[in-house]
Amino acid sequence: MSSSPSKIALFIDGANLHATSRSLGFDIDYKRLLQEFQSRGILLRAFYYSAVIEDQEFSSIRPLLDWLDYNGYTVVTKPTKEFVDSFGRRKVKGNMDVELAVHAMEITGDVDEMVLFSGDGTFRSLVEAVQRRGVRVSVVSTMATQPPMIADELRRQADVFTDLMELRAAIGRDLSTRPPPRERGDVRGPPLRRADTAAPRPEPDELIP
Repeated sequence: MSSSPSKIALFIDGANLHATSRSLGFDIDYKRLLQEFQSRGILLRAFYYSAVIEDQEFSSIRPLLDWLDYNGYTVVTKPTKEFVDSFGRRKVKGNMDVELAVHAMEITGDVDEMVLFSGDGTFRSLVEAVQRRGVRVSVVSTMATQPPMIADELRRQADVFTDLMELRAAIGRDLSTRPPPRERGDVRGPPLRRADTAAPRPEPDELIP
């Protein structure tokens, strides 16, 4: 008798994944990414985490977040915080680690595998805690850059480490194929809606975190 398919949840650290894919010379095709993991088991959730600058007239990430929200992803955002460091320099902070960790712990009783798209070593303790609850953890980042984008302690803690370069053919899109950006006036964010009441929206011209 064949075993039942694994129940999977994806946790995508948006800024980290964007930086990793760009360092490898390609963009992520999020439609193909979803299809890839739907083919591997029962995909229960695909979380995407991103901080946003809310007072900007136009944000290049907004078209991506809108598309993800309408096409199978659970988008989690919060506004960035601005502060001045000890040298008087203006800094912007937008850390989503706590939100990702809370959701991961909440869903451990419902999944067999967690796939974390991040190389941030601060997630090592989270991975260990999830593993103690019987969930297999795969981490996706890269060691193909100098220095590597994956923290050594996170790679060692994971049950499976997958280099993002290995997924390029399945979920990647060459930077040279990206369409030209829209004019500001052409980008309009849709009203919020319930996930079960609206059809998927067309993919935006530019999906750039």
